[in-house]
Amino acid sequence: MTSPLFDETFLRKLEQLSLVARRVRRGQFRGEKRSTRRGQSIEFADYRNYVRGDDLRALDWNIFARLEKPFIKLFEEEVDQTVHILLDASGSMDFPPGAENKWRYARRLAAALGYIALANHDRLFLSLLRGDSVTRWGPERHRRAAHRLLEFLQSAEAGGETRLAGGFRRYAQQVKRPGLLFIVSDFLSDEPHRDGFGALQQRGHEITVLHVLSPGEIDPVLAGDFQLVDVETGDRRDVTVNATLRKMYRQKFDAWQGDLRDFCRRRQMSYALVPTDTPFESLILHHFRQRRWLK
Repeated sequence: MTSPLFDETFLRKLEQLSLVARRVRRGQFRGEKRSTRRGQSIEFADYRNYVRGDDLRALDWNIFARLEKPFIKLFEEEVDQTVHILLDASGSMDFPPGAENKWRYARRLAAALGYIALANHDRLFLSLLRGDSVTRWGPERHRRAAHRLLEFLQSAEAGGETRLAGGFRRYAQQVKRPGLLFIVSDFLSDEPHRDGFGALQQRGHEITVLHVLSPGEIDPVLAGDFQLVDVETGDRRDVTVNATLRKMYRQKFDAWQGDLRDFCRRRQMSYALVPTDTPFESLILHHFRQRRWLK
């Protein structure tokens, strides 16, 4: 039995956060998010029940006085938010064994972002990308679905080959509602991803790339003779690791990681390299807030 992804203390901290979108999109359901736009013709539209944490200035005190029930006034400029999480569930994610395992770290990332979305009544879609398949959870937009989300991610397993471009294209075809979209992956594949990113951006998604790697993949400390085994294909290669090879590896890594980072920046997608030895609570509560992805 695997241990829970989070304890209750950390969940309470997540409930104090919300996801931040640079662009505002009108959704099908009004009332959960207020647009950052400020027009001169913000008109009353409807009411909804008060939810803990709502701005008390939006309460209709006249109705409260008559019915003794709190209702929030909604306006035409208020919109809901949609959140998409695409989680790479290929075999390379389940590495290395132990505390720095990418699969556990990536699931915690997806769980934290999803939990924050549901706590704020955002509309959440979450999908596992594994080989040619896309396994979807949701859509959900209610806080009561949060524990089902955690159970789904806790029991999820990684396997198969990395084929992100095809998964991105299929997702763009299947789920057409634009929103905040987080991609959590190690991107360890010879397959080009750029066409897949383009398909997602054409749908109007605001994309954040979370590049999850273990410290040993970023800067190996190995030395000696080894046989390397590809965890997805089973291919094997004998290598002798010395200082020269480690230096060459680091140069290749920096070029590969920098190419993905720069591609994201050119396409106006947010990017972060996330080593799995990064303290998780600090990543969510401090680094992501500094990047203004959360508030």
